[in-house]
Amino acid sequence: MILLSLALLAADPSSLGPIGRQMLPAKGCAAYLWDVAPKRTLVAMATADPAQLRLQLDGRPIVVVRGGQQGSAGFGFAGVTEYRGGDITAVLDMAVQTRPDLTGGAVVPAATLRIDQPGRDTLVTPVAGIIGCG
Repeated sequence: MILLSLALLAADPSSLGPIGRQMLPAKGCAAYLWDVAPKRTLVAMATADPAQLRLQLDGRPIVVVRGGQQGSAGFGFAGVTEYRGGDITAVLDMAVQTRPDLTGGAVVPAATLRIDQPGRDTLVTPVAGIIGCG
């Protein structure tokens, strides 16, 4: 029973695709998030201003805007942020760490990206990344 429950939460890697190269914003900060699979594919980019999340679902680029947030992670990001657009709800739950060898940014050692769409299984993907500020 436990294995079945975990399987229901597992992400379908073919649904969340690579977003390609992304530019650092002219102002504010952006979190660049890679999946933790062996390939380390850039699958999402969250910007602090405007507060939005870019990703690719089923081969199409998607931008969703912040709908709510809880806690503070730093650099203009919350610990848990909910993004919405159309019939998509995405929740990014991330930890942010500063390091003395990084200026103008931080690392995201662990995060979870959850995507909900009506009539489809919930997609839960572990991600990690880096924050850069322009």
